[in-house]
Amino acid sequence: MTTAGAAAPHRTPAGLTLGGVESENHPWKIRLVDHPKRYESAYFRAAKKTAHKILAETSDDDLPYGLRPSGTQHWEMHHGGSLWVKGESGWRMYRARVGIEWSMQFCAEPSRVDRLRRDAAELVDAFPRTLPALGALGYEEAADLLRTPVTDADGVERWTDCLFNSCVPMSHGNHQGVLPQVPGEHHYPWPVKSADFVRYEDFELWVTLPDGTHGAVAPVDRRGSGDGHVRLVHVPEESEAAAAFVAAQEQGKMAVLPPNSSVALQAFARQIEPERRTATGPLVTSSRRTRAPRRASGRPR
Repeated sequence: MTTAGAAAPHRTPAGLTLGGVESENHPWKIRLVDHPKRYESAYFRAAKKTAHKILAETSDDDLPYGLRPSGTQHWEMHHGGSLWVKGESGWRMYRARVGIEWSMQFCAEPSRVDRLRRDAAELVDAFPRTLPALGALGYEEAADLLRTPVTDADGVERWTDCLFNSCVPMSHGNHQGVLPQVPGEHHYPWPVKSADFVRYEDFELWVTLPDGTHGAVAPVDRRGSGDGHVRLVHVPEESEAAAAFVAAQEQGKMAVLPPNSSVALQAFARQIEPERRTATGPLVTSSRRTRAPRRASGRPR
């Protein structure tokens, strides 16, 4: 035990390899360490195996997030609160109140995790086909998971890696990607990232800002209104636009870019004629376009 005024002993957490130290003039220091090797629990292996069986039974149109991986790609299972149920028309996945990332289990309070369990149990009870179907797939622990209160760290670990938390199926890009390729849920705020799965295909949510950083925008009016202004909904902290974005939020306003800005032209590029210099004007669908638009350098596909 360290006494008052005594220096605390330097200890290296088990499994961590020390690296360099980053610091600046402001008194802070961050020690860089290697990740300890992450293992897959038996709970997670069983959950993933079951999720893959569910996905094999699910049509492409009913997949929760994006297309089925092809070629060398594969499903990545995101610990995002995956509430799988089976209804009359087949398997469906709902999102829990919150998902527990693997590393977040170590700060998770059992009674709060138990609330997630109770939520899941109530949802599954509303879909009586679920438990028999999971049993047929070999996931016989489902009923016990839903009925056993979470009271300690072991229970938190079990819930964290179970089918009802750890198996939101995503492509690598949608899971862990970064711009300018594909924005992943781990790196971009979910209220913005989620629009990728509901937006019109011809609207570019993710854009390159004038300073070369990448952000996200949304229209300010409904489709076909002819209004080419766009609202900034996400910018990285290092962006020159960050100060204006924060100021707008603090004042309860929107940070809006004009329709003749490069950002607005990117966002509406597939809804306007290629030669137009403003995003304001009538909607032009892809079937009426005279030629394909040029993509701005660094923009995500």
